[in-house]
Amino acid sequence: MIGECGHRGGYFELHNFDHDVQQQIYKLASINLCPPIMGQIVVDLMVNPPKPGSVSYKSFESEFKAIYQGLKSRALSLHDAFDKMQGVKCQSPEGAMYLFPRLVDIPEKAAEAAKKAGKQVDEYYCLRMLEAVGVCVIPGSGFGQKEGTWHYRTTFLASLDYNVADRSFLP
Repeated sequence: MIGECGHRGGYFELHNFDHDVQQQIYKLASINLCPPIMGQIVVDLMVNPPKPGSVSYKSFESEFKAIYQGLKSRALSLHDAFDKMQGVKCQSPEGAMYLFPRLVDIPEKAAEAAKKAGKQVDEYYCLRMLEAVGVCVIPGSGFGQKEGTWHYRTTFLASLDYNVADRSFLP
């Protein structure tokens, strides 16, 4: 909900680690070519947002609500589009910025093409979608999906004016 594309920040704490191990971890965390100052500022703002009555609270609240409503609207719109697609099922959005549509009607020809290409069915589907319509999604097999099921992960960060309901890219 709160973030800025391209900025990453975080923190970790080590307890009961050998001193030499700690030093190696700190060394690894310090080898970036640039310091994560912007990411750290964003993390601080995320965990300590403006409070009611502060100078920037009204602006923060307005932007927060606009972003939230925009994400919610796009999530519901994308879910609605998946509901209309033949051969796709998708749970209602409950949080995060992703949906995991399940492919329930894979044509045998597509399954054979995936096998011939040495790919999982969902990976093949994702690659074909990218090649055919320029939409990049992530195969569900990378997320520990249930054996014998096929999903992909997609996000709803894009604007609402893009239509991807066409499945003609499958063989």
